[in-house]
Amino acid sequence: MRTAYRSPRSLLGAAASVLAAAALLAPASASAAPVPEAAPTVQAAQAQSALVWSDEFDGPAGSAPNPAHWNHETGDHGWGNNELQNYTASRDNSALDGDGNLVITARREADGGYTSARITTQNKIEHAYGRIEARIKIPRGQGVWPAFWMLGADFPDTPWPHSGEIDIMENVGHEPHRVHGTVHGPGYSGGGGIGASYTHPRGWSFADDFHTFAIDWAPGSITWSVDGNVYNTVTPADVGGNPWVYDQPFFLILNVAVGGEWPGYPDETTRFPQQMVVDYVRIHGSEGNGPGGGTGTVTASNGICLDVAGAQTADGTPIQLAHCNGNQAQQWTVGSDGTLRALGKCLDVAGGGTAAGTRVQLWQCNGTGAQNWTRDGGTGALRNPQSGRCLQPVGRVQNDGTRMEIADCDGSAVQRWNLPG
Repeated sequence: MRTAYRSPRSLLGAAASVLAAAALLAPASASAAPVPEAAPTVQAAQAQSALVWSDEFDGPAGSAPNPAHWNHETGDHGWGNNELQNYTASRDNSALDGDGNLVITARREADGGYTSARITTQNKIEHAYGRIEARIKIPRGQGVWPAFWMLGADFPDTPWPHSGEIDIMENVGHEPHRVHGTVHGPGYSGGGGIGASYTHPRGWSFADDFHTFAIDWAPGSITWSVDGNVYNTVTPADVGGNPWVYDQPFFLILNVAVGGEWPGYPDETTRFPQQMVVDYVRIHGSEGNGPGGGTGTVTASNGICLDVAGAQTADGTPIQLAHCNGNQAQQWTVGSDGTLRALGKCLDVAGGGTAAGTRVQLWQCNGTGAQNWTRDGGTGALRNPQSGRCLQPVGRVQNDGTRMEIADCDGSAVQRWNLPG
């Protein structure tokens, strides 16, 4: 968990007035004009895709957001933007409401300071491509700054902005009728982020009701929409010859900031507490959208296959290496949600463990970080982001019957895997 760094989400500085002008320095093809209700929609594309992960925020009133999905980032150091809030892990600032919603609450405290919450799926849910959406009722008021956004999964090992940032929705309270969607990368970050804004077609405040904020994301393309209305697409041609850093897994972030150089600061018109109410967060992905994609064998660098021991389907069945034989115990589906699936269940780190040497097993798919895997395009390693460790055979021996574990990633041949697709 990070507690201090220059906040990726803006670093706006003196460029705040440019951003507030509504275009976020978008290219001419991505102007920030109000979008009529007859704008193109992405609803058909959504209907053709599968739901691969979601949080519906079902649970008792006053309970925490699911810790298998969400981390709390905390601190009151300004987050690089001279923000005023202290982010906490308290239920006063983030809790389920018992009606299927997550509520993030920004408060003015008795000492005159502000508290709020910032939650992320880092090392738990990290995903590439598909439709990423949330249905949200945003807060309102001068100096109030809600956001639904993403950072590259290799952050902070790869520093911002080289890690990439995708802002799915941002609103600054003095513009109640407008939301923004932006990308930040090397050579186009902070006030130079590339994106556009969407104005409510009737000029109403987005805080008056729930709205669905989404991106449709494919290799080399990100498209933003509100309530199914497309308002901008960014491709590598739009980043001015700078690196396109969005063909990799990202993690999700929800937060409500108070103050900062872009939104300005609360004044006598701002009322607290202010709440961002989130009905759901969902990831849809078409077949093959995830890294690798498809169904087939997963082979080690010596050609031997990843295998479910005895072709058993019970939870806890060990995963091993075995000579390739074409049976269903060696047929793995690479899901766009970051899972590897065989026999209807998922490749799982036992007990959600993070220590080197923790065994790997077959387990009922449950959306936890223990079942999330990313593939390093350079080394071919399969990394479990929750632990930060890589899949390898026990004892580093690539023999028939050798069981599997997680270990420190070292780029060696025994951690190299070939995926189907």
